[in-house]
Amino acid sequence: MDFDLPVIWLIVILFAITMYVIMDGFDLGIGILFPFVKDKHDRDVMMNTVAPVWDGNETWLVLGGAGLMAAFPLAYAVVLSALYQPIILMLLGLIFRGVAFEFRFKAPEKEQHLWDKAFIGGSITTAFFQGVILGAYINGIPVEQNEFAGNALDWLTPFSFFTGLGVMIAYALLGSTWLIMKTDEHLQQRMLELTRPLVALVIVALAVISIWTPLAHEDIAERWFSLPNFYFLALVPILVAISIYSLMRELKSGYDMQPFISALIIVLLGLLGLAISIWPNIIPPSISIWDAAAPAQSQIFALVGTLLIVPVILVYTIWSYRVFKGKVRHGDGYH
Repeated sequence: MDFDLPVIWLIVILFAITMYVIMDGFDLGIGILFPFVKDKHDRDVMMNTVAPVWDGNETWLVLGGAGLMAAFPLAYAVVLSALYQPIILMLLGLIFRGVAFEFRFKAPEKEQHLWDKAFIGGSITTAFFQGVILGAYINGIPVEQNEFAGNALDWLTPFSFFTGLGVMIAYALLGSTWLIMKTDEHLQQRMLELTRPLVALVIVALAVISIWTPLAHEDIAERWFSLPNFYFLALVPILVAISIYSLMRELKSGYDMQPFISALIIVLLGLLGLAISIWPNIIPPSISIWDAAAPAQSQIFALVGTLLIVPVILVYTIWSYRVFKGKVRHGDGYH
């Protein structure tokens, strides 16, 4: 039996990216929401909801990057050459957020506000530049003779800045619904108050990006609106609308877990829409996964190791979230 190795590797990389967005999205969202919660003890609770698990979330980001390098070295070289500045800024944000997270618990009380600000800044920087990278990637990367043919500031566009804001809003929504699930009393009520306007902002962001993208890219417009594609792909925005409606109803009904699940579905449908828009390209707008693929022997060698390690990562991830399930209250947590 012949296996289409580039397709298998694309699935592995998309799975790693999806897992990262799911798990680090609400973590970054908590940092983005920090300015809207002033009470120190409430902030302690917010951080304690992710303290035991946050540092394992970046595993999926590393896996996605390593998979790209192993399976699609051309894409790895071109994408990093085109986007090295926002990628570096994103990584600096991740590092700064991690340092602030740990130091906040150890700093004297009078200095904790400094690390709060550092945590906020690191979270916003990371989320924003992840969105900028996404927008610049969708816009396309010029390639000539298998090398990046643009300039260092091609990523600086109004569209990429808007997608940066969109990712920040999406992560904030994940963070607020996570805290609805993990907290109670007045902190949970505060998150309910913040989630309603965040849903409205998500609707605006999705609408603008969904209109802007096909208007700017004829090939993406053709993908979505040509027949019979339209009849099948219309299911994606319909499911987004249903998920948003469900989320609003769940917020009114007082559910704890369901809003987070609905928010995850909205974000996952957004990722699905992105995958549909660029398929089968790994370097938009014209280099496919087969054009950028490594030799089959290299892909097989790396795939064996990946298929061995991914189940291990999944097991310890599921186990850690299971161990620390349930509500987090004042006085609980990590020091």
